[in-house]
Amino acid sequence: MNALSELCDAAYAGTMAYATINPATGETVKEFETASDQEVRDAVARSAEEYKSWRTVPVAERAAMMHRMAELYRERQDELAALITLEMGKPAKQAAGEVQIVAAIYDYYADNAEEFMKGRTLTPSTGGEARVVLDSTGVLLGIMPWNFPYYQVARFAAPNVMLGNTVILKHAGNVPQSALVQEQLFHEAGFPEDVYINVFASNEQIAEIIIPDPAVQGVSLTGSERAGASVAATAGKNLKKVVLELGGSDPFIVLDDSNVERTVKHAVSGRMNNSGQACTNSKRFIVLEDAYDTFVENFAQAVQGLTPGDPTDEKTFVGPVSTVGARDEIMEQVQDAVAKGATVLAGGGKPDKPGAWIEPTLLADVTPEMRAYAEEIFGPVAVVYKVKDVDEAVELANSSPFGLGGSVFGADEAAALEVAQRVDSGMVFVNAVTGTAPDLPFGGVKRSGVGRELGPFGIEEFANKKLIHTPGKK
Repeated sequence: MNALSELCDAAYAGTMAYATINPATGETVKEFETASDQEVRDAVARSAEEYKSWRTVPVAERAAMMHRMAELYRERQDELAALITLEMGKPAKQAAGEVQIVAAIYDYYADNAEEFMKGRTLTPSTGGEARVVLDSTGVLLGIMPWNFPYYQVARFAAPNVMLGNTVILKHAGNVPQSALVQEQLFHEAGFPEDVYINVFASNEQIAEIIIPDPAVQGVSLTGSERAGASVAATAGKNLKKVVLELGGSDPFIVLDDSNVERTVKHAVSGRMNNSGQACTNSKRFIVLEDAYDTFVENFAQAVQGLTPGDPTDEKTFVGPVSTVGARDEIMEQVQDAVAKGATVLAGGGKPDKPGAWIEPTLLADVTPEMRAYAEEIFGPVAVVYKVKDVDEAVELANSSPFGLGGSVFGADEAAALEVAQRVDSGMVFVNAVTGTAPDLPFGGVKRSGVGRELGPFGIEEFANKKLIHTPGKK
């Protein structure tokens, strides 16, 4: 079996072909053929040839095209949002929000890339002048998941296209129309045709054709840890750099019950946004014992009040999950926990109707022998834990193999900040759930991946940090 045979287990979300299957109904809307080996080789060759000229285009000209990209997303917001609602079930209001943040990312790099690329001046001990600048490196491969079909692509493509790299994008199998429309938008914004190429490639083609090609200088993947490990192994074998944004089991630490209404509101939003299908969703609610009963009572009531609804309805907060296969995996994790003694405080079942539906669920009394203790549950299921003090809260938070995001809630902000500094995560938010913005670096530690996206760090990952040194006179 090929090293990447299970590469996109999260990205494909249960499908092994490129097809739009409405998760709200189970209806297959449209299917697409996987690219042939020759088409994949041609895509790499075209991207490599385009790089020779794209790297020479003035940054100001690239920025003008990138600003036009942002305009197109805003102009076509309704159409673009409706497409991802159709393909992966994102509730309409949240889908519109994704389009808005994507436009902001394209604007951010259009505005700031030139300054970022100037790098920094050094003071050599040997005298003279030295400067490290950011330069392009070549063709990059992006392997992106379905849960944020536009946002994940923008995080990768915007900084690297502005830097002067060219991009080949392999998207998830269940969002093919979202993949195609992004390639179309690059063309409409004025970018040369081969600066950004979408390929409906197979896992074997990624492993055997794209990554080994000498023109390809790096791979960025957002997906599961299993997918990340496979890609990293193949890239390492071929001496290619990787950026990996993988799974998460973010802790949500509650220090007190001083403002339980606010805390529960954030808890519901943090866990159930995108129907619980985000690596940075709050997943483990770790509550100090003095606050536990009050928090859990209110949280359970709030979760019980959530009813999954039509994702095309602007009022819907929780829609279906991405596929029936994903739904079944989540249910297996829940049922495993219940069979081994976990308590269901809310939900726990699935509606009896077509489509990928699951009840928002809250579990307590989860112990290490249960799958729900260590595995990421990629859907609307929260797990709550009681701890006696801050030290136990931090120990439990850091016991996860993941380290992506996290939240600490408490009336004493200074105390909450101290706890945040002890949490082993790439991102920790105080009195807020893990969020994103174009100028905030995004990424994790441990099995949540390597590298950073967004902010000034996002443009550095696949850059040649080139030293230009003019020695002093001897």
